[in-house]
Amino acid sequence: MQGRMGEPLNENGKEQARILRKELHNISFDFVFSSPQKRAVETAEIITGKQAILDDRLDVYNLGEADRLHIRDVKMVGPLPDPSVYKGVEKPEEFVKRVFNFMSDIENKYGKQEKNILICGHRCTTACIGAYSKRVPVDENIFRFSSKTGEYKRFTF
Repeated sequence: MQGRMGEPLNENGKEQARILRKELHNISFDFVFSSPQKRAVETAEIITGKQAILDDRLDVYNLGEADRLHIRDVKMVGPLPDPSVYKGVEKPEEFVKRVFNFMSDIENKYGKQEKNILICGHRCTTACIGAYSKRVPVDENIFRFSSKTGEYKRFTF
């Protein structure tokens, strides 16, 4: 499980970012925001060539003591490490709240303007951004909005 103690971007990740840079070459990004995780910052900067604005609200889900353990060795409750077993596991509602708070700030500041904003985060972050934009599904499975590694999603205010 790779969370806040995750590895930096490896060569494969750098190549995926360069491919995205080519795919998005015709978009001039007005703002570039990133999770503080080094792998996200590096991805954002490879894609855009701009320095990313770091925001802790975009940080990856806090896995607590389960961070860096192999998923097959982690006691899970649904898709998350069991917080009764591992200290420091973030509550899902707190994670959603912080990402939604970021998105609300961005929408209030730039939502009525024609701006292209790159937000570089993690699969869980993309899921929350999608849920913010499209509403949380009835089954609460926000991961349907996630982008896969090396892919992107586009959302409009």
